[in-house]
Amino acid sequence: MSDTPQLVVHRDKELMAEAAAARLITKIVDAQSSRGSASVVLTGGRNGNGLLAALAASPARDAVDWSRLDLWWGDERFLPEGDPERNVTQAREALLDAVPLDPERVHAMPASDGPYGTDVEAAAAAYAAELAKAAAPENHTTVPSFDVLLLGVGPDTHVASLFPEHPGVRETERMVIGVHGSPKPPPTRVSLTLPAIRTAREVWLLAAGEDKANAVAMALSGAGEIQAPAAGARGRARTLWLLDAAAASELPRTMYPPASA
Repeated sequence: MSDTPQLVVHRDKELMAEAAAARLITKIVDAQSSRGSASVVLTGGRNGNGLLAALAASPARDAVDWSRLDLWWGDERFLPEGDPERNVTQAREALLDAVPLDPERVHAMPASDGPYGTDVEAAAAAYAAELAKAAAPENHTTVPSFDVLLLGVGPDTHVASLFPEHPGVRETERMVIGVHGSPKPPPTRVSLTLPAIRTAREVWLLAAGEDKANAVAMALSGAGEIQAPAAGARGRARTLWLLDAAAASELPRTMYPPASA
């Protein structure tokens, strides 16, 4: 487990999105050339969607073999299929509809009008089963070995749909949970748990804007994961925080190189 996070601070959120998109393209291409395919967990929110839009606009996107890419989600709002608030709906608009993905490898979380109806626990269990089916024996766990797992960091330090002091952030065994009473609407969601997040080779946390500065400082100052879920998000090989200058403004300058782009 990579316990020491790396920080990269960009001048503004546009540069951050473009640099993160370039970094992700490189990571996907490297994984595909070494293992034949790649696996990425997407995040919603303004920074996650900003990264996808930057990727869609990048001339380098054609370096990716989109048909050999598995896409998963870290969390989802439990709303009807096609609802504009769903992460998958926003991801399709930002990038997915513009690239030749294999539909079988786009693993959206269930919708509230899907086969499980409004039973969010059944929806979470079904997604956990889909992850387990995709896991290789050498993974020694019930989720695939994700190459990159993306997470947006909320102003309250939440990641995925794991909120401070909420039951979901305390989960130690299940990989996917139904979330009830989310402090951020809508109240019902599906989310990966910290144990699932920590199976990824690399976890990248995205934060831009002054409203994220306090959350970033808290998560990187040794806060516990129950109080600051972002503090518990770590990759096996690497944990990377991709920030803009505003989000990094409350961090000591000693924490990141002054030469950051």
